[in-house]
Parts: sequence; structure tokens; C-alpha cells
Amino acid sequence: MAERNAASTTPYPNNSIGGPEYHHNEQQPNQVAHTTQNGSAGVGHGPNVQSNSNSLEILCGPLLNYRRTSGDAANPTWHGSVLIVAKPGQLQPDLQLKCLSTGNGHSQMYNGQKLYEDPAKAFWRFTIDLPIQEFEATWEYSITPAVGTTPKIFVVPSTAQSMRIMFHSCNGFSVGTDVDAWSGPALWNDVLRMHKSKPFHVMIGGGDQIYNDGVRVDGPLAEWTSIGNPRKRREYPFGEDMRSRCDDYYFNNYIRWYGQEPFKSANCSIPQLNIWDDHDIIDGFGSYTDRFMRCAVFRGIGGVAHKYYMLFQHHIAPPKSTFTTDAPQTTHAETTTPADPKQLENTWVLTGDKEDPSYIIGAKPGPYVEERSRSMYCQLGARIAFLGIDARTERTRHQVNYPETYDAIFQRLDYEISQNSQIKHLILLLGVPIAYPRLQWLENIFSSPLIAPIRMLNKRFGFGGSLFNKFDGNVDLLDDLDDHYTAHNHKPERRELMQRLQGFAKKHSVRVSILGGDVHLAAVGRFFSNTKLEIPAESDWRYMPNIISSAITNKPPPPAVANLLARRNKIHHLDHDTDETLLECFNHDPGMHAEAVKERSQTGEKGPNKKSADSNHTTMPSRNYAIIAESRNHSNGHSNTNGNGTAHAPQTNGTGVNGTAQIGSVDPSASTNAAHKSLPAFAAKHANPRLAIHTGELHAGTEHAAAGALNPTGLGGEYGLDVTLRVEISNKDREGQTEGYGFSICGLDCKAYAQEGKTW
Repeated sequence: MAERNAASTTPYPNNSIGGPEYHHNEQQPNQVAHTTQNGSAGVGHGPNVQSNSNSLEILCGPLLNYRRTSGDAANPTWHGSVLIVAKPGQLQPDLQLKCLSTGNGHSQMYNGQKLYEDPAKAFWRFTIDLPIQEFEATWEYSITPAVGTTPKIFVVPSTAQSMRIMFHSCNGFSVGTDVDAWSGPALWNDVLRMHKSKPFHVMIGGGDQIYNDGVRVDGPLAEWTSIGNPRKRREYPFGEDMRSRCDDYYFNNYIRWYGQEPFKSANCSIPQLNIWDDHDIIDGFGSYTDRFMRCAVFRGIGGVAHKYYMLFQHHIAPPKSTFTTDAPQTTHAETTTPADPKQLENTWVLTGDKEDPSYIIGAKPGPYVEERSRSMYCQLGARIAFLGIDARTERTRHQVNYPETYDAIFQRLDYEISQNSQIKHLILLLGVPIAYPRLQWLENIFSSPLIAPIRMLNKRFGFGGSLFNKFDGNVDLLDDLDDHYTAHNHKPERRELMQRLQGFAKKHSVRVSILGGDVHLAAVGRFFSNTKLEIPAESDWRYMPNIISSAITNKPPPPAVANLLARRNKIHHLDHDTDETLLECFNHDPGMHAEAVKERSQTGEKGPNKKSADSNHTTMPSRNYAIIAESRNHSNGHSNTNGNGTAHAPQTNGTGVNGTAQIGSVDPSASTNAAHKSLPAFAAKHANPRLAIHTGELHAGTEHAAAGALNPTGLGGEYGLDVTLRVEISNKDREGQTEGYGFSICGLDCKAYAQEGKTW
């Protein structure tokens, strides 16, 4: 049995600033001790606790993360980590990893590394790496000496495959929601069913992986929230007592939510990639007025939320301390929050942890969180790259990210793609949708002087209480509208970001597909070249679909809101050459297929409630998640595995040859331009890009070959993707049954247009 630690790697140049090296020294008054535990340097002495048990008592986990792939195409290495939270004062745990698909019984042992410990808990990380095989492989890991745990398995794609992706967002309930009426986190049952049928290789969390909003209702911020005077709320201190109570609240909320089935089972068997959003901190964080966001309480909970976001969602040691007005040095960080001796009493925090090269770290702390943004770049198998932009740490009402952060991100993208010509598709995670109906008129109303008299009545007599939020006194929906890239304040930044993405896509001939959540409904937005330019989608570097999947757990908006958004689905113009609109992909409500309705009418069975108007084919107000996979089978003939690690033969799909579905009226032998002009979006007298603008979008919805989410359709071409939105049929069903709505994204080959805009 081989014993290994984390593999050494060479990070991308200047992607992070390494931590200092510490050595044990004598503690001076008001200084923090620098100590070593299990061979790792840290600050603080830790709790004076020693367990008498020979077995590890786990409070939460294991949680499995994917980080990146290294090495060349012939010998790639998969890098990830496993996190457990245990009681303090216990022995250093180990993790045993072995490949079930090879059958040779060989295993590797990894030592646990302590990230953080205080009198209530200890966080342990196992940094693992494994060789990617020529076949899709199932791996098993177990942790010793743990009590009551069973071995866990996960699946890694072959060297020839790109990853099969599950994407979700808004994994929690808003304050006041009747959780039982919505059957709890029921859709995770469907995720596990789909994973068992055909395993996911990665699970992307698009923000709001947990809802911490209760901190202001039944948590330590309740008293502060009830203060009626805005000035007193802004000036309220965030001292050590409140910081400590908030710390306990956020930790306990994570333990409760991450320990809840069926989400718990997904966490240990599907490797995760996560980027946070506002509810991971508190509702609307970053989008309230600047004067209010800079108050001590908001900066304080930003620090506490960041601490546990780093630990639970990234498996990274937190800063030495977090913001508190009792320690002035914590309120003005240059790179990260410095140590506070009071916070570090009976606590130990790992320092000098080597930054993983997957991170793109901001140059300076955010305006309301004393830490730097943490975006991610990694490869998702053979041909897909992933970029997750941290759009919350630097966010204000007037910006999403600093200009220098965008520069670092695009510098990294250019470097990575230039080094690897095999990458054909970039999955970009933004969290909040970027191709979405405009609500400028609603922003204008909520921000207009007409609201002022109502606001005054609200302050004095409570009139319209639910209309205004308890924080800055503005209309409650205004922070949600200000979060959107389509908000008036963010439009210039949005346009520049999209134009830089267009330049990247054209330069490298790499398709960009965007993931977004936040809005609690499903939709598919698309950017594309103005129809007058007559550029086929297969060659259109401006064609960028925005897969909007939200929420996997939280309740959706009322049907009237979704129908209003659908009516606002105009053909918008990003610039002179780029149009945008939502795709009509919801041919009927889930569970309301004509045959199903007919069968229920005969049996008398009651069907699901109606979710949207018959005219609404673009916004679906029902809980959902997305599945994304390559449109062609690139497995080199090797058998795939199901979620239990056993082999099954590849299946065919549709009516075409070799599992390639052929649907629609487009003649595949015709030229690309001729086929383009015959598509529904352009064939009519007046172009209607809400309809299919390439073959993969034909019959988008339940009749599309990708709706089943199990077999490649071929409709995206050699390097395209199949996308399935799995939409909940009934919130009364605790098994979380869903119906699939599919479409395909075509690959990109725009080399013929390389000189467009330069010489012609």
C-alpha cells in the first residue's frame, strides 16, 4: 500500500500570492502563537481537548470536491479533495483510495491535513490525485478510523471523454417558506437517480448552495434587524460577542444543511465545483446602498460567511481571523484579514497553505469583505474547460467585478487555451443570468420619487410592510433587480464582458456556453450575430447560450411573474452586431404532455398544477437542475459505468446511425448557409430568433432527443453539447420526479471569419 501526500504542481504564473512561512516562537503579549500540528504550520495553540476514543467522530461529511486536471493528454492526472468535520482533539485520520475498475486491489493512502480547529470542531482535508485511465473508471474511498461510515464511490471520465456535468443553484429555502409544502430538497432524489443511471463526473454549484438568511430572523442579527432607526443600524458595532454568535450560527447551519439527505449523499459521490452568491452570505449582500453595505454588521457577517464558504465549499483554510470592531486590525485588510488574538484563543488555523493553481485570485480585497475574490479555471475532461467567476466578493450596486479582475481572467483564459488546442468548449459560470429579459421599467418605478411617500408611511406606521426590506429601507425587490447583469447600473460592464468573450471565442474558435441561476426559474437565453449578417450558428462566435437553471430547492416565483417575463422576451441588441433573446423550449408544462393528460382524464387521477400560461414557452416557474454532456460519444468504444461502478454497454438514441438522432427538416447535405436560412428562426417572412437558429435547437423541449439526458444525440456536431433541464412535475412528490426539456449547442468553427472586421 503506497503512502502519498498531495502531488507537487507548478501553478500558473502570478495566479496567487503565497502565504508566509511560520516557525514556532515564544508568544509575546497581544501576539499570536505560531505553532505546528501534524507537521503543518499554523497560528494559535488550538483547544485544550483530547479525545479518549480510538475512532474518529465525524460531524459532517465526507464532502468531495474536484479541482483540476494536470499533465498532458496522454497521461492526465485528476486532482480533488475530500473534507470531513470531526470533533476536536482526535487522531489524524487517513483516507484510502482504490480503483474498482482495474480489479488489482491496489490502493493509495492519504494523510489528513488539519485546516482549522476550535473547542467545537476540527476540519480535515485529504488532497487526492489519481491517474485518468483509458476507460471511465470508478474509484472508492474510505476514511479511517471513522465511526459508522461506509466506503464512498465516484466516477472519473476516460482520457478520451469530457465530463458529464450536473449544474444547480439556489439550494435552500427563503425565510418564511413552508418547507413541508415543497417536500424539502426533493429534487436531489432525481439527481441521484440520474447519477445511478449514468454517472455525473462533476457537480457545479452556481451560487446559494446554502441559505443563511435566517441569521437575521431567528439568529444573532434579529435584534439588530429590529432597530428602526437606519443611522443606529449603520453605527451598530460588530464586536467579538456578536461575531462569535454569528460564527456559531453559520457553522451550525452548514452542519444541518450539508448533513441532510438526499443532498448529503450527492455531496460524497459527485465531485463538486462551487462559486458563492448572496444567500451563501445573506440575501442581497453587495446590492444594497454603499453606505449601508459598509456598516460594521454587514462587513462582519461577510467575513464569517467567507470563512465557512472557504472551509465547506472549497476545502481551504480560512483567514486567521474575521472582521470585528473589537480588533481594529481586522477592519482594513490589504490582502487577507490579519490575526486577532481574542478570536484565536483555543483555536488553531493552518497557514502557508499552497494555493491550488486552479484559482484566479483578485488583486485586492472586496469592498465589503476583507478578502480577495476567488475565481476558478480548470479542465472538465478532454475538450471542455470551465471558468467560474466570483461575482460576489467584489460586487457593489454599481459593479460586479473590478476591471483588473477581468484582465486577470482573460489573461488566464488566453494562456490556458493557447497551451491546449484540444479545448473546444468553455463553460462559463456567472451565477446570475446575463441573457435575460429587461426589467428596466420596474427598476424605474422602485427607484422613482413616487415611492418616497409610501416609504415614509412604512417607516412611521408600517404601511406596506412586506414591500420594503429591513436593511436599507428600499423596495425589497430592488436588490434582486440590481443583482442582474441586465440592471441599468451593470449594462456597460455587461456589454464589455460579452464583447471580450466574443473576442476570445473568435480568436480560439472555442464555443462559450454560460451557466446562470439565481432567478428561481428555468430558461435558455442566447446571444447571436444580428440576423442581417447571415452568419450560421456553427460559425458564429457571438452565439453564446445562457443555460438558466434555478432553483433546485427554493420555491419558484408565481406563474404571473414568469408569464410577465415571457411577455418581456423581446429581441434585444447588445450592440450593433449582437442580438439576444430567450429560446422557446417549453412546449408544455411538466407532466402535461397530451398523452398523460388524456390518460388521467380516463382514470380520474389528479394531475400536477398548471405552472405557466399556454402562451409562455420561455420561462418555467418550477424547480429544476441541468445536465450537460458532449453531443458525440468520444469514449473510444470503452464501456461506460453506472453510478454503482458496474459496466453497461453504450445505448443508441433516436433514429439515426450510431446513436446520432436525426430530427427536423434541415437537409444535412445542404451547405451550412442554406441550412441556416431554412431554419424556423429565419424561414418566415420576418425572422424570429426565439425559435431554432441551428439544428440542435429544433424541437427544443420534451420532444428533443436530448430530453432523456442519457444518450448523445449528435445534434451539436463533433464538439457540441447536449443540454437537459430536468423540471419538477409536482412539489407534492417527495421523490422529486422530473420531466426533461432538451436542446443541443453546436460546436464552433469560425476560422473562415478570422479576418471579418479587419479586411472585410
